[in-house]
Amino acid sequence: MSGPLTGVRVLEFSRYLPGTYFGWIAGDMGADVIRIEHPRELAKSEAMFGASGDATAMRRDRARPTYTRNKRSITLNPGHPDARRVLDPLIASADVLVEDFRPGTMARLGLGYDAVAAINPRLVYASVSFAGQHGPLAHRAGHDPAALAAAGVLSRLNGQPVPTLPGVQVADVMAGAHATIAILLALAARAASGCGSHVDVAMIDAAMPLLMVGLGRADDPGDVGAPDGAWHPKGGVWRCADAAYLCTTDMEPRYWARFCEAIGRPDLVAHQFDVAAYPAIHADLVTLFASRPRADWLALFERADTQAMPVLTPGEALRHPNVAARGMHVELDLASGGTVEQIGTPFTISGVTPGPHRAALLPGHDRDAILTEIGFAQDEIDSLAASGVFSSTQGAGA
Repeated sequence: MSGPLTGVRVLEFSRYLPGTYFGWIAGDMGADVIRIEHPRELAKSEAMFGASGDATAMRRDRARPTYTRNKRSITLNPGHPDARRVLDPLIASADVLVEDFRPGTMARLGLGYDAVAAINPRLVYASVSFAGQHGPLAHRAGHDPAALAAAGVLSRLNGQPVPTLPGVQVADVMAGAHATIAILLALAARAASGCGSHVDVAMIDAAMPLLMVGLGRADDPGDVGAPDGAWHPKGGVWRCADAAYLCTTDMEPRYWARFCEAIGRPDLVAHQFDVAAYPAIHADLVTLFASRPRADWLALFERADTQAMPVLTPGEALRHPNVAARGMHVELDLASGGTVEQIGTPFTISGVTPGPHRAALLPGHDRDAILTEIGFAQDEIDSLAASGVFSSTQGAGA
């Protein structure tokens, strides 16, 4: 079976993970994903994250992020006077457009939903932003931790009474995943109605489902306070004798009983819900886990069929045998030599095999091929290049 999104064309005006997530999934599933990359935004990214002077290193930096694979690229300044000569036929040929600029930016460029829908009424137009396209915070900009803060998640994320910045991009991934769901639903609706639609995804909104369990246990949301950081039998992270860590989650009564029997403390089974006993139990467990290396504990818990896993580093996790068996470790060859390691597609569909994957190439690499496909002759492409539309900052900026 070919990819389920084969024949779907996606225009990606996005720069960051929330807006590029859908294109990653779509590209893995066979869609033609075209990144419209603003030269100024590329320069901004280099200023923030640095740029390699060596050409080989530049290609490697470009190819390394998982969410850049299976995408083609054209550089274009949408504020240039000649930009619409390129953008209008691309928009007419597309099924999905994804943008992650602050609300109003695309409209100021003449590329807002209404203007674009006039060119292609069947287009699914997705806007992924910090706070959404309307509401009191719509004008605000922000990145992942600020979205978690506004969503009420940062106050609980680390399980401690004092919030800290997370070490991973939680809100970014949540926004990207919800954008993917919404876009696919909009495509399904279009199949029935024949009409496109405007998808509005806010990072703050997308992070709020992380609160569902806590909110579902309180009549008054105001009663869901910050965690106190105290241990309780739902689980724990334990430092072992070899300074390695493991995590246990034996919160169900039968698993708690297995856990207690496995560690030689059957007396603790009856105290699973004895809150007053928790501090003493925790102190005993800290001492106990520190008495043996992690491998010993993991072997013991596996035999007992309890819920225990090693706390792995990102590199250990990516190269774990289970990850390999699930197709979640992807290694892509680079044209310049060597390989990059990436995360695989995070789901399986019977009969569908993602790939073969293509590592991202340098910005603008696919320009001529893309423009030829939508009807431009080579002399027209050369003329546009001479005008600076693919590289200059002339005209209104985004």
